[in-house]
Amino acid sequence: MNPARRATATAVVLAAAGALLSAVAPTASAAVTCASPTYQRQFFANTAFSGAPKKTDCDAAVAEKWGTGAPATGLPKDNFGVRWTVTRDFGSGGPFALPVTAQDGIRVYLDGSRKVDLWKNVSTTQKKTVNVTVPAGRHTLRVDFVNWTGAADVSFAYTPRTTPDVDKVKPLVPAGASVSYDPATGRARVSWAKNKEMDLAGYRVYRRTGDSPFKAVPLATTTATSYTDTTLPVTGETFSYEVRAYDKAGNESAGTADKSVTTADRTAPGAPSGLKVADASEQNGLRLDWSPVPGAASYRVYRAPDATGTYTLLGGAAEASYRDATATVGTAYAYRVTAVDAAGNESARSAALTGTRRDDTPPPAVTGLKATPTEDGFELTWDRNPAPDLLRYTVYAGELLSDGEESVCYASETAWLNPDTTTYRHTTVPDGEQRCFFVDAVDVSGNSLYRLNREANVVVATELGTPTEEPGIEPAPGGTGA
Repeated sequence: MNPARRATATAVVLAAAGALLSAVAPTASAAVTCASPTYQRQFFANTAFSGAPKKTDCDAAVAEKWGTGAPATGLPKDNFGVRWTVTRDFGSGGPFALPVTAQDGIRVYLDGSRKVDLWKNVSTTQKKTVNVTVPAGRHTLRVDFVNWTGAADVSFAYTPRTTPDVDKVKPLVPAGASVSYDPATGRARVSWAKNKEMDLAGYRVYRRTGDSPFKAVPLATTTATSYTDTTLPVTGETFSYEVRAYDKAGNESAGTADKSVTTADRTAPGAPSGLKVADASEQNGLRLDWSPVPGAASYRVYRAPDATGTYTLLGGAAEASYRDATATVGTAYAYRVTAVDAAGNESARSAALTGTRRDDTPPPAVTGLKATPTEDGFELTWDRNPAPDLLRYTVYAGELLSDGEESVCYASETAWLNPDTTTYRHTTVPDGEQRCFFVDAVDVSGNSLYRLNREANVVVATELGTPTEEPGIEPAPGGTGA
């Protein structure tokens, strides 16, 4: 109980009928404002609570044992009244107990409606507890106490009833929910306003990913009005939070409106797999293909002289393929590929794979071919082919067929000769028989001008006669061994 305020008086001088009259006008104590849930307490020098209170102060609780003395300076020890008033927000409301003790009389009002009435002069303390349901929101409690004679004591409380069989009222949804995200730390801070329920036990924070439902088990439980989530993955995903209040009876409120954050993306996609390297000489290079990687926005291709060598960035690709147009024919290269997501995170490199660009350029046509008849066949000679990667010569021999307008050499492979050989003896030809010949150059990659376009320099000769050279004769397009 706060000490009583000292009353002040003002001297007033009045002029009446030519005489001076002196009077003293008492004033009430200054207005007192008490912050909820502190009571405003008023002392009256009567039991009717009439007139101006003798004293007004703030009181944290209704709990007094004045005994037979006066409750405050300037008040009588009998026939006085004390009134406590408080207005507060009860949140969602619910069942409350109003326990009182008093000697002498006590009355309790909720929003002006009397809930407790023990209004009589007693010689011992009387007690009573009344159960009430307080609606949601702001309400005013008023306690009137009077002492007629004898000892004076009074107590009052309003306490929520929190057993699950009695309290079925859910707390209100927490207000003012918000969320902030720090991309540097990857943490999200959820905050909200404090609930007004007196039986509040705490808050539960729930989190979900994208459009998935909230889990039954909360992410966190707290009695504070904020929570910092340090478990967010940095994957660039969107996460939503809601907060629910719960009371001591286990009742849980509905959730706040979702509050969402999109996390920083510092998680790289998986490494590409299924790498294949194939010759693409028709496209002037080597072609690389691999399996698409989920979440990849692009890819990077690295090349090294061999699988264990130093890899350097060769280029990028938007799709799961790449053409290395800088590959040198006949040179082996090792390749590895990475995936890059939209945030620029690069995956680990794929397993290495080696490929070589094939030589698809055939040697030039064999020139200077001559067929000289001998006693048992023909002696063939030709110019040395200039191809640096020459593997062999293939000699074709056959018969010349004509339809009267065009002659065609129908020939088949007769011999394979080393690249340093420029002569060949074709035997077992009957005397006087005519034959056609051509020689094809083949390189180490198997390239051949004849195989490529069916073109060759053909010579025709007759056994034991003088050979004739007829450059206009073409080899048969479908000759065997071609």
